[in-house]
Amino acid sequence: MWTNFFKLRLFCCLLAVLMVVVLVVNVTQVEYLDHETVSATFIDSSGQFVSPQVTRISRNPYCGYDQQTLSSQERMEEDSLLAALHGQVPDVGPVPFVKSTDPSSSYFVILNSAAFFKVGSQLEVLVHVQDFQRKPKKYGGDYLQARIHSPKLQAGAVGRVVDYQNGFYKVFFTLLWPGKVKVSISLVHPSEGIRVLQHLQEDKPDRVYFKSLFRSGRISETTECNVCLPGNLPLCNFTDLYTGEPWFCFKPKKLPCSSRITHFKGGYLKGLLTAAESAFFQSGVNIKMPINSSGPDWVTVIPRRIKETNNLELSQSSGTFPSGYYYKDQWRPRKFKMRQFNDPDNITECLQRKVVHLFGDSTIRQWFEYLTTFVPDLVEFNLGSPKNVGPFLAVDQKHNILLKYRCHGPPIRFTTVFSSELRYVANELNGIVGGKNTVVAIAVWSHFSTFPLEVYIRRLRNIRRAVVRLLDRSPKTVVVIRTANAQELGPEVSLFNSDWYNFQLDTILRRMFSGVGVYLVDAWEMTLAHYLPHKLHPDEVIVKNQLDMFLSFVCPFET
Repeated sequence: MWTNFFKLRLFCCLLAVLMVVVLVVNVTQVEYLDHETVSATFIDSSGQFVSPQVTRISRNPYCGYDQQTLSSQERMEEDSLLAALHGQVPDVGPVPFVKSTDPSSSYFVILNSAAFFKVGSQLEVLVHVQDFQRKPKKYGGDYLQARIHSPKLQAGAVGRVVDYQNGFYKVFFTLLWPGKVKVSISLVHPSEGIRVLQHLQEDKPDRVYFKSLFRSGRISETTECNVCLPGNLPLCNFTDLYTGEPWFCFKPKKLPCSSRITHFKGGYLKGLLTAAESAFFQSGVNIKMPINSSGPDWVTVIPRRIKETNNLELSQSSGTFPSGYYYKDQWRPRKFKMRQFNDPDNITECLQRKVVHLFGDSTIRQWFEYLTTFVPDLVEFNLGSPKNVGPFLAVDQKHNILLKYRCHGPPIRFTTVFSSELRYVANELNGIVGGKNTVVAIAVWSHFSTFPLEVYIRRLRNIRRAVVRLLDRSPKTVVVIRTANAQELGPEVSLFNSDWYNFQLDTILRRMFSGVGVYLVDAWEMTLAHYLPHKLHPDEVIVKNQLDMFLSFVCPFET
């Protein structure tokens, strides 16, 4: 039996070697020439190749964002972020559908797949993309997601993707558990679709539109609102006086601007794509489709010695990738020991005498819903707020716990938020005294996916200033940032909330809050590494792991 097993592995090895020789002939020259470039890049947790060059790029001006008053450091930071993200998409001109990336004819090869790897070893996978005519692509820019997983162990981790800009990609994995480990690569969007998404981001930022109700007595009017509005019609200027965050509505014909009552999502623009562009966004064809292996799609990983294992997880540098992995459905960060809060009493003990502020979108509202459902003593106080909108409040009087949730300011795609309840996170943070019994968690990302990146950078810059001030006056305040997450995608959702848009926001968020003194809950890796289907609002097992990580920052293991 074992003889046959090793013969099979040897055969697979020889087959893989033959495939790799053909691929490496094509890749070697690019690898050699681009070695300095690749080594100088940073690659975010999404696994995509990003160039850090600080060069001003030509962009369409949007709502005066090119006229912002920025310090030289802020301007340099913004230029760096925009240039890095802009460099991912090759400009190759119009491409017909048949010459776009076809995941079904593309393939990957595990390098040295017949070897036995140790826990902690690096695994390299070479991906070659082809078009619908089964011809090799000559340029990059495809958005790939990659993970390794062991279904029986409920284990999983994400991979790091390097784009060689010639149709070849290399994916790097760190093998973090023993056993049979399978590799999965998927094409989220072809590079041709990415170019369309980039065009929409820069030229169609109003593809999600908002409205406000104005009312006085028996007279009521509804007008359109947004970060900026076209034309020369009279406007109501609701730009925030403290942060300078812009927001406008068309002025009602009969009512004053001061009569605004509510804010709500108006809808989504239709007919955004031509027939040719629509071909790049087809479910079951080129949206989140698997790329198959041309040989074995798994490797065998053997355990390390005890001393090696102890050093593997807890002695990583600040740039650890991946940041963690699942094992037996529990998230294991690689930089610190995470606690498991499996009993409501554990959470109560952790949060006793604390005020917890949750700010942001519906993905952090899930934390409020989980806590109030799981912890019996944490009773929600009915504020009469609109369902799923807030603000919300929960109290545990016995243990002196106060839990709050408030959505972030516009743009916010909720239904019927009272205009008096539209608060910017930065302003709310400025009103918090802080201290050892104060906990703040923030998630601001999903509602910015349709706007040019400058809009999101400005919002995070304001929030970051407020966080720095809060930590300056009250250093013992715990501030946690929840990152973006992957979600389910179809042809329409891709145009508004694609993972590619959210990957950009996630990259910006991580870079802008690096070194600020906040903790990060890596929701991006937590969704990509898990076996459950991607959802905008992840399932409870993932939310539970997020809360365990959040609470571990608030109440770490005693050392």
